[in-house]
Amino acid sequence: MVGTGNTHTTHPVIVVGSGPTGLLLAGDLAVAGVPVTVLEKRRHQVNNLSRAFAVHARTLEQLDARGLADDLEAVGTPLGALQLVGGLTVRLDTLPSRFNHVLVTPQYEVEGVLERWAVRAGVEFRYETEVTGLAQDADGVTVETRGPGGATERLRARYVVGADGMRSVVRRAVGLPFPGRSVIRSVVLADVRLTEQPAELLTGNAVGGAFAFLASFGDGYHRVIGWRHDRDVADSEPVGLDELRSIVRLVFGTDYGMHDVRWMSRFHSDERQAPAYRVGRVLLAGDAAHVHTPAGGQGMNTGLQDAANLGWKLAAVLRGHADDALLDSYQAERHPVGKAVLRSSGGIIRLAMAKHRLTLEAGAALTRCVSAVAPARRAAVGELTGIGFRYPAPRGAHRLTGRRVPDVALSTGRLHEALRGGRFVLVTPRGSQGCQGLDAHKDRLAVASWVSGRSTALLVRPDGYTAWASDTADPREIEAAVTAHLGRTAPSPEGAVA
Repeated sequence: MVGTGNTHTTHPVIVVGSGPTGLLLAGDLAVAGVPVTVLEKRRHQVNNLSRAFAVHARTLEQLDARGLADDLEAVGTPLGALQLVGGLTVRLDTLPSRFNHVLVTPQYEVEGVLERWAVRAGVEFRYETEVTGLAQDADGVTVETRGPGGATERLRARYVVGADGMRSVVRRAVGLPFPGRSVIRSVVLADVRLTEQPAELLTGNAVGGAFAFLASFGDGYHRVIGWRHDRDVADSEPVGLDELRSIVRLVFGTDYGMHDVRWMSRFHSDERQAPAYRVGRVLLAGDAAHVHTPAGGQGMNTGLQDAANLGWKLAAVLRGHADDALLDSYQAERHPVGKAVLRSSGGIIRLAMAKHRLTLEAGAALTRCVSAVAPARRAAVGELTGIGFRYPAPRGAHRLTGRRVPDVALSTGRLHEALRGGRFVLVTPRGSQGCQGLDAHKDRLAVASWVSGRSTALLVRPDGYTAWASDTADPREIEAAVTAHLGRTAPSPEGAVA
């Protein structure tokens, strides 16, 4: 039941949670001209205890389309290969991307870049504000909050997005289950200094029934993660440095001279996914919708891709250019991706946990297959980095529909530059006849031509995926496609945000 505080002016969108997913979503909405409020129960401070360290190629491409990738690259370290368990090394330097690497940087750096961008765009942040409940009706959502000093308040929103993590209050409030299970328990984490530096910036390995992982913060400290099968205790069980040293020595043959602990904890890792990412006017993104094992570093990246998919769709609906039904495509496109990441990260962690001979032999055979067979290798790299995912396309659509579009060279510059501002991009062959009626969409559509001699006409969505394509480039066909995908040129009275 919604509480007793005062109800204030309706917000177009309230985003609950200011992690990477919530920040990217809020920034996209604000850039598109949609007022957005972010509610965060934590204080406004840097959290250097986050677990994510890997920013994959597709996420870097999305950040580049917002003019943010270079800022993040300046504080991270690129790696051209990623070593996974079982001796599998995934080479990234042949990726068909400007970002043919994984960027090693702690999550708080990602959050910093996104938060500064969101603030510049005009996002309103309310820290130390906890959501205690919500209820929705045909016209909007009422959110009950408790702020600093215990003050309660009711807020109204047209839409609410829960980006509030695995224990999402928003998800529970709309009655969505979170089926799945704990895959691995009693994983030890610590931030320590090392006397002996590992050979690689990211170092991971597994032996029968144990694994360990080390990643550099770049400030003299390393995040160390370790697990062994014969130490299965509750998260609340005290943890000491000797326990972590023993795991790391077992896995690497050395503990690298760990000392000077600034933080240590124990956690468990779940695999869970909500059956629906949308319930009426409430949507879920990031860890509120799906959680995975940390293997492969895909969790934060998957959440950021959720935000990139949802933001432009919410903006189109709230600005009156599209019907509410457009939001249903968020579930259709992102739920299968979350499921695929559950499968792939789960497979990696199970190989790391393996201790039986047959399981180890099967894992070794799989590793050899992925390493030696080009199609298997490309599929694995595409899924790990995010560049290989494609969205469902209507029957009879062009083969490129739903596919990621690389950062191709255009007559106006790079594609990612043209996408900035949350625009669609129409790419036509050089010298093609102009189309009537495109000026009506000029605030949301950039038009460019191929630098190459390609004859395909391409309409690229704001998230960098193909909305429509044709090999004929007929002007009437192009105009019809633009009209269909960009929707109404003027907001409807009932649909536009104020």
